[in-house]
Amino acid sequence: MAIKVVAFNGSPRANGNTHQALQVVLDELAREGIGTELIDIGREDIKPCRACGSCGKNRDGRCVITEDRMNEHIQRIMEAQGVIIGSPVYFGNMTAQTKAFADRAFYVAKGNGDMFRRKVGAAVAVNRRAGALDTFDEINKLFLISQMIVPGSSYWNTVTALKPGDLAKDEEGLRTLHTLGQNMAWLLKRLE
Repeated sequence: MAIKVVAFNGSPRANGNTHQALQVVLDELAREGIGTELIDIGREDIKPCRACGSCGKNRDGRCVITEDRMNEHIQRIMEAQGVIIGSPVYFGNMTAQTKAFADRAFYVAKGNGDMFRRKVGAAVAVNRRAGALDTFDEINKLFLISQMIVPGSSYWNTVTALKPGDLAKDEEGLRTLHTLGQNMAWLLKRLE
């Protein structure tokens, strides 16, 4: 079976800095022969979790809310060995789109026997000034309580950028993303 990583971009901006940051990591993975996919969820109308518990009762690996693409996204995670969730920072934390996606995906996973267990998960946060560490931390908490494996990098997987293209100005942030991709590839190959 070929190794695959799926990345979810929680930014509503098409091809913005978060998309570009995720692409940096995915390019490193691709150089290592790992299949990649980038899905822009930030422009989707993802419904928030109702905490109804139906996913745990039904035990079918699906959310009962069917008006959006969440069940497709959950299936993509199940087909991959690695997951990256990226979000820009809005008012000190992840975007509402990222939060709705994460709540639904990880609630379903927990309700179905920790179905993301032992997948490799990485967080990427893009900020203008502050909040990247909180966003990075919140996403990583999802991975850790889901019994996923989180690879390290040379620093936190955060970059500072405001306007389109500002990502290129954060040299240390870019190095961190390249290292994340390399470490994630190394880990995925060892786990195969």
